[in-house]
Amino acid sequence: MDPLQTLASWITDSNNIVFFGGAGTSTESGIPDFRSAAGLYRAEHHSPYPPEVMLSRTFFMSSPDIFFDFYRSKMIHPEAVPNGAHLLLAELERQGKLNAVITQNIDGLHQQAGSVHVLELHGSIHRNYCMDCSRYYGLEEVIRSEESVPRCHVCSGMIKPDVVLYEEALNQGVLTAAVEAIAAADLLIIGGTSLTVQPAASLVTYFQGRHTVLLNGDPTPYDHRADLIIKDRIGQVMGNVHKLLSKG
Repeated sequence: MDPLQTLASWITDSNNIVFFGGAGTSTESGIPDFRSAAGLYRAEHHSPYPPEVMLSRTFFMSSPDIFFDFYRSKMIHPEAVPNGAHLLLAELERQGKLNAVITQNIDGLHQQAGSVHVLELHGSIHRNYCMDCSRYYGLEEVIRSEESVPRCHVCSGMIKPDVVLYEEALNQGVLTAAVEAIAAADLLIIGGTSLTVQPAASLVTYFQGRHTVLLNGDPTPYDHRADLIIKDRIGQVMGNVHKLLSKG
């Protein structure tokens, strides 16, 4: 059977789907993966700092001006819109077939597409908090701040994006919810991730259901666990699967 037909049939037969995704889920929406964005930044600015340094807690605290220069120019893409992958997942959730989207992305495109049950392992650019008084700020405050480092309107404390930086731990509640969702699923769709970033990648090992599908252009350490591997672009693949499901 054609791989897309196989995936469509498994989706039809499933009642508890979980999607686990990474940067590749959003590249067709115009958001470059983190490492290529960081590499481009370093080339443009002749920056001596590797990406792991620029997006570390230590660097954020010691050089917030350089951090926010990189963050605003390469990590925030307010013009991006959901692609076929985001749209199909949102539709499956509306139908009651998909119970969770677990994402390593911070762009909020799953919610923009209409998904509600989204577990954001690495946080979101859309949530920002004052480090002193915990006042909440949306994305616009960070984008439009007249200062290089956004400051709280109330106490002048530094505003930090609610994203998990290097040296910071993932939210334990989100991790636990992700493990529970994957363990209960009957179909696990993994898309746009190399499955090399820990501890997030190890979450897929909790799956005990019927089928694992891997949608990724490059090989991953978990290919041997997959029942179906599709190497085409995930947005295009999911868009075509959406059409197949619509035909019934």
